Amino acid sequence: MAGNRTFTMIKPDAVKNGHIGAILEKMNGAGFRIVAMKYTKLSAEKAGEFYAVHKERPFYGELVEFMSSGPIVAAILEKDNAVADFRTLIGATNPAEAAPGTIRALYATSIGENAVHGADSDENALIEGNFHFAGTEMF
Repeated sequence: MAGNRTFTMIKPDAVKNGHIGAILEKMNGAGFRIVAMKYTKLSAEKAGEFYAVHKERPFYGELVEFMSSGPIVAAILEKDNAVADFRTLIGATNPAEAAPGTIRALYATSIGENAVHGADSDENALIEGNFHFAGTEMF
């Protein structure tokens, strides 16, 4: 059964480029309710922990460096079928392949700087949400 909550981060590139408000507006316009949100900056250590699943991949070091390069906005969103609907809203990882009107088509500049992170499963939404909002019982 699909859950009704998901986790997202507005990444450093989109924060730096002034897209927080527009991205939040797209989320709200798509029917997502923000349950929790914070503006924060990940240390390299915390970014490494968050993306530990990619530790063996060649892009891991670059990913950690990028995600700790500036502030992010972490959020837990609520909507029926949240994970799948949010993945549709954000679009393909490569903005050149993202459907028109998706967040990545509008605000991403490259595969690496792709504006937003979205949990890819209900299980990961729970893990990722708890990573950023530990002790808040958001799920």
